[in-house]
Formats: sequence, structure tokens, C-alpha cells
Amino acid sequence: MLERQTAHAVGRKSPQQEQVHELISTLRKALTQQKHLEDSCQRANIPVDYRWSLNHAAPSHPSQPDPVNPGK
Repeated sequence: MLERQTAHAVGRKSPQQEQVHELISTLRKALTQQKHLEDSCQRANIPVDYRWSLNHAAPSHPSQPDPVNPGK
């Protein structure tokens, strides 16, 4: 959805369209690499800490401040 909205915002024939395409491709590759690393860590019994993830409301270590929301 974000891809479609961004592509629409910059226009189909604009110079920025190629940059948007390259950025989206790079992000997809990074996500694939992240998944491979997570799988590898899981197989090696290494815990994965999602400190910067928006998927978890609370920090994994309550004694440490949340870097995204320092007041929490």
C-alpha cells in the first residue's frame, strides 16, 4: 500500500519514480536478509531482541528506557 501511495505521489514518469523503485527494492532485500538472520539465530538458539520494533508495546528490559519513547 505504501508503495502504491508513494508511486502515485511522485508520478509515473518523474525522475523520482526510479528512486522510489530502487528504494523499495532495497527495503525488500533488507527484509529478506533480516528474516534469514532471524532464522539462523533461532536455529542457533540465540534470542532476537526487537528493540526498535513497533510490534512490541513494551521494551524487553523494563529497567531500561524505551529508546523510541524515553518517558515510558
